[in-house]
Amino acid sequence: MKIVFANSAWVSAAEKLILRGGGWQKIRLRVRYGLIIHPQAGPVLIDTGYTPHVTTGARRSAMLRLYGAVLGPELVEAGQPMSVLARFGLTPRDIRTIIVTHFHADHISGLPLFPNARFIASDAAWSRLKARTARQNLRHGAFTELFPADFETRLDGLSAMRQIPSRGDIPGGADLFGDGSVIAVDLPGHADGQFGLLFPEMDRPLLYAVDVQWLLKALVENRTPGFPARLLAEDFTAIDRTSAALRRFLAAGGEVIFCHDPGLTPYDLTPEGG
Repeated sequence: MKIVFANSAWVSAAEKLILRGGGWQKIRLRVRYGLIIHPQAGPVLIDTGYTPHVTTGARRSAMLRLYGAVLGPELVEAGQPMSVLARFGLTPRDIRTIIVTHFHADHISGLPLFPNARFIASDAAWSRLKARTARQNLRHGAFTELFPADFETRLDGLSAMRQIPSRGDIPGGADLFGDGSVIAVDLPGHADGQFGLLFPEMDRPLLYAVDVQWLLKALVENRTPGFPARLLAEDFTAIDRTSAALRRFLAAGGEVIFCHDPGLTPYDLTPEGG
């Protein structure tokens, strides 16, 4: 099984906002998404990163336009899904599965590009999203206009999947492909229903921990940012508990990757155009 990550865009933020005790200097952050070449499931995407649906889409709502203007993502052409798939001789129609780690725009904006894909996501979080008003969903960072109209009919919920128990400091969760190779690990705090992906069969167990923190340094040094970051979190009090579990995983010999950390990892595709 092969796992790679691509950088769909750069966004900039003051260090102080993403690292407790940091300065006002700007840090450029990646917006990763992943591609798994699975021996049974075939090519599988992990989220989609930022795409032009967020930055230039003609039918964007006023709130989505404001969101794009405030965050100002700089799209990386070589890191867009179409370009990355082409490097592997693939097209969007070859993608039959997309793992949606949570419902924020920088993770779902490219879902409409994949007409043949089924979506693995938290069905509990999807039920809560459906029950909320548009204004409430904005508070939770979800833009419903970015979802394909038939998202629900193509949804394979985590609740129906076999659960693998934790083993010491190696977390358990939903067995996505029935072979123990990719496990969805609940990671509460940042977003409703957020889960990461554990690859336990790697030489060094790998956990893609998505947005638990923006910087690996914040995790390792226990420097979770406070205000105003707490205003953006679904459950700010849960972030410390989740981060502590990740530090135990690291201490047990595991490896952690975050979506936005700017440092290159052995799994990142290069060159990336930025």
